[in-house]
Amino acid sequence: MSAILRGDLRMALSGVKGSKWRSFLTMVGIIIGIVAVVTVVGIGQGVKQQIAGALDHFGKDLIIVRPAQTAEHSPTTLGKTDIVFGMSDAVNLTAADTELVNKTAGVKLSAPIGLVPGAVEAEGRNFSGVRVMSAGGDLPILLNQTVAYGDFWTTKDEEAHYAVLGRQAALDLFEEPAPLGKSFTFRGQSFQVRGVFSSFASVPFSPTASFEKAVFIPYKTAARLTNNAAGPYAILAKPDAPDQLRDTVREIQAQLLGAHGGEHDFSVMESGQSLETGNEFIQLLSMWIFAVAVIALLMGGVGIMNVMLLVVTERMHEIGVRKAVGATSRQILGQFVLEATVLSVLGGVIGMALSTGSIGLLRVYTDLRPVISWPTLAVATGVSIAIGIIFGAIPAIKAARKDPIEALRHE
Repeated sequence: MSAILRGDLRMALSGVKGSKWRSFLTMVGIIIGIVAVVTVVGIGQGVKQQIAGALDHFGKDLIIVRPAQTAEHSPTTLGKTDIVFGMSDAVNLTAADTELVNKTAGVKLSAPIGLVPGAVEAEGRNFSGVRVMSAGGDLPILLNQTVAYGDFWTTKDEEAHYAVLGRQAALDLFEEPAPLGKSFTFRGQSFQVRGVFSSFASVPFSPTASFEKAVFIPYKTAARLTNNAAGPYAILAKPDAPDQLRDTVREIQAQLLGAHGGEHDFSVMESGQSLETGNEFIQLLSMWIFAVAVIALLMGGVGIMNVMLLVVTERMHEIGVRKAVGATSRQILGQFVLEATVLSVLGGVIGMALSTGSIGLLRVYTDLRPVISWPTLAVATGVSIAIGIIFGAIPAIKAARKDPIEALRHE
């Protein structure tokens, strides 16, 4: 490194240290842009991995029947969708639909699943954050989900007052991981805990949904408690053989279409299609945040340009002195471009650190599983530094072209 470059670098660092708050505020736009880009891409990559993992977990032959989604309940709008469970308040399916799917040719097994309104009371406390779900006896087989403690009820017990809890629901209600045999009250009825699920890797309705805080009760018991008002929100099914998946989907569609009088107010999907549908909201949100990130990066560049213009104005006399003792326009240009580069690099380093921190916080405190995309992190940082240098070059050019006599007159 030449002596001139070392001197310019010392001057650049001295300028940044001399106005710490101004320098930090200058870097905010770049920092926000990097964090937004890296976080959005990380969420997208994480969702893709969750979808791939869910397909492997459920098997590619899982069939999901759901109510048709209208514009009001589209996954691309928040509307009245339950982000935790991946379900909205669209009109449910009926008990007749459940029986029809179960008896459809080519269906090996099926189970309804739905939300049941009401508060859970356990050990003298009410729990509003725990959701009660109705389900058929074959649900664990369909979801390929194991029961860590106890067992699930069978189809013969679908009118019993049994319950199987999600892992977090067990901890919330009873403050222990395996409260087998304990009871809670729901809609005036007592339910006995028969089992506790293992942690759910994913849910077939949405890549961001979770059953960890769910309480599962038999479908027929729920229907009796609600006078059949809480119909299934979805019906899960599997064909006799994986290679019969498409034929079975078409047969279910035909049977339901006939039962619904030709009205296509339902959808029959493979598990991969359902997860991709649930991912649409995240994709739309990612586009908006990415646009905000680009704007933040540009604003960060404008901020650097404004600060450097101010620095040039403040140091005009210095520029005149340097030119008077022999400094060339190229050296003056290099001095101020280097100062802009220092601001951009520092903003990039802080942005990288905050990006990894934000992804870590999302993994700890949400059901999302974003991943750090190192190429994206490198590109975002490189682009932010380039933007800072480009915008910082404008004031530097102004300083380099300044007439030394006029600069010396400036106070």
